[in-house]
Amino acid sequence: MATKSILNKKSISFLEKYLNNASPTGYEFSGQKIWMEYLKPYVDTFITDTYGTAVGVINPEADYKVVIEGHSDEISWYVNYITDSGLLYVIRNGGSDHQIAPSKRVHIHTKNGIVPGVFGWPAIHTRNRGKEENARIDNLFIDLGCSTKEEVEALGVHVGCVITYPDEFMILNKNKFVCRAIDNRMGGFMIAEVARLLHENKKKLPFGLYITNSVQEEVGLRGAEMITKTIKPNVAIVTDVCHDTTTPMIDKKIEGETQIGKGPVITYAPAVQNNLRELIIKTAENEKIPFQRLASSRVTGTDTDAFAYSNGGVASALISLPLRYMHTTVEMVHQDDVEHVIQLIYHTLLSIENNETFSYFK
Repeated sequence: MATKSILNKKSISFLEKYLNNASPTGYEFSGQKIWMEYLKPYVDTFITDTYGTAVGVINPEADYKVVIEGHSDEISWYVNYITDSGLLYVIRNGGSDHQIAPSKRVHIHTKNGIVPGVFGWPAIHTRNRGKEENARIDNLFIDLGCSTKEEVEALGVHVGCVITYPDEFMILNKNKFVCRAIDNRMGGFMIAEVARLLHENKKKLPFGLYITNSVQEEVGLRGAEMITKTIKPNVAIVTDVCHDTTTPMIDKKIEGETQIGKGPVITYAPAVQNNLRELIIKTAENEKIPFQRLASSRVTGTDTDAFAYSNGGVASALISLPLRYMHTTVEMVHQDDVEHVIQLIYHTLLSIENNETFSYFK
């Protein structure tokens, strides 16, 4: 286990800029440009597709192709209805949590730039304490400080504008990274750091490496579904987040037991190819990288599923980063886990032999 951080000042500066930038599902391109600019010195070329997935490629001429992947989009809201009195009602863009919305500040993204607003909520004094109303999609509303629909429209706000939270990156107690959208721009960060380490350590891979930052995971793995047909990989190692189940109100009997600070989480699931997973576990043991295990019943719910079942079957595995408070604006991960995921992917790549089939029938 490394005692010296593999992250440097440039890494952390990139991470902060990348997390703070808004990249809602369907509008990931500004974040992708930041990511590609950082990755550019460490890859040979880029692939981009119609919907905005970005792929940095090392050894693009190689026949055997390995993907390492994260997704770039964050949950958000859409403007759905504007009242005559100038209030906005919303629908989800991805799995946005209605319970955290009341009293949050928001950014409305328009062609004229950002319009600020707030999710209003009635004061405690005015609510019926005998029958408290919970936040729901149909009673959440955004106040822009306007009194008419015409005022709202004059700001450039219309039905279909996307809405994000402005909450920014911070570090708690020296080693906890906190921000919205760690799910899963931290994945994009980690695979970019793998590329950096390969470059700085002058490692030459015998195969093509496709560092893939997919779009639209939060609405059904759509970006991965598209790009895997373009790349046609032989192997895919996906990284996403999973739950720290040691925080209050989570049932470990249902969710399993995983915790921040205890290492990457290696998943068992039908979509996970067993021989590839065992190579990852062997790599972790050889490199003395701590890891945890998690079981998924039918699907992983991550881009692993999209890669695994594409192109006639792609050997795929999932290395997750344990996270507290998923789909809130205070998502939290441990720096040690971030570094260990980077190391585990890095060393696994060095362990994969060219043209390895991972077949059960050798």
